[in-house]
Amino acid sequence: MKIASINVNGIREAVGRGFLDWLANQDADVICVQNLKAKSFELDDSILFPEGYEGYFLDAEEDGFSGVGLYCRKIPKAIMYGLGFPQCDNEARFLQADYDRFSIASFLMPDGSDMEAKQSFMNQYQEYLSKMVKKRREYIICGTWHIAHKTIDLANWADNQTTPGFRPEERAWMDQVFGPMGYIDSFREVNRDASQYTWWPKLDQDVPRMRQEGWRLDYQIVGPEFRRHVVDAWIDRDATFSEFAPLIVEYDLEL
Repeated sequence: MKIASINVNGIREAVGRGFLDWLANQDADVICVQNLKAKSFELDDSILFPEGYEGYFLDAEEDGFSGVGLYCRKIPKAIMYGLGFPQCDNEARFLQADYDRFSIASFLMPDGSDMEAKQSFMNQYQEYLSKMVKKRREYIICGTWHIAHKTIDLANWADNQTTPGFRPEERAWMDQVFGPMGYIDSFREVNRDASQYTWWPKLDQDVPRMRQEGWRLDYQIVGPEFRRHVVDAWIDRDATFSEFAPLIVEYDLEL
């Protein structure tokens, strides 16, 4: 099973830069997309239902803001829209597809431009994650968490310790997710290399990504039982339709 996750940072703009061509060449079972910045009724059928996939989307109340989606090769048993608290649901930050044995979610954390709002979200989201650990079901939560967890996850960590996305309180929160709560960073389970980034600031678009100072803000997070199912993981730095790069993980499971 191959799952890809990508923050498109505006799906119509990403389509104009080749997103649909990239999607068609992935041979992925599920592609999770975030930060659509468009409402689904505004999108063409070619975006909503690309060949071979069923598209599912959650729109934010505000125009041109947030939004998440799932492209599924196999139709899910059910779709869950949101998490039940307004900050998440009104801003369209969580969409989940349920299959027989596990669920796959597309998730978008607030970016931290308003740290008070982000902290509030993190507190409520932590309650949800705690409940999920106790359920007899496995989850793959894919998306932009807007936190670089370890120093290996960003290029210039020493100068960014007070920058949103690498503040001590954010990293401590991730320590809880990957520590006492028992979740697993599937990418780091099989890929411990440095310079593995999923987002680059708009510094110089003519400079190749491998020479820019990037951050790994995207994850596929799974429960402890899924640790043994992670086969391979990589970042597609050649996909340049967004400031973000796709994070792709293969699991030895079938939908």
